[in-house]
Amino acid sequence: MNGHSNQPFIVRAHGEIDLDTAPSLRRALATALESHREVVLDLSEVTFMDCAGLGALVRARNQADRCDARLVLRGAGRCVMRLLKLTGPHRRLAVEP
Repeated sequence: MNGHSNQPFIVRAHGEIDLDTAPSLRRALATALESHREVVLDLSEVTFMDCAGLGALVRARNQADRCDARLVLRGAGRCVMRLLKLTGPHRRLAVEP
């Protein structure tokens, strides 16, 4: 794992994660996962997430698996947790309070 930092890297999302904003979140997570063993996605400021945001999370989780890294979701509010539970990815994602 040359070039991977052992310090968790925090990506902070805020506002709405939707078709317009999901691509930038996806890029931020991809970049972080390339150089860190653990990436924490802070969702505490997220007010809304749709299927585009969900897709960004699933894609990042798949990349983490390939890179032998860990993706952790932290601070997910009720709307995000509801979406995760309705669609199922919460079972494959590390979700912390």
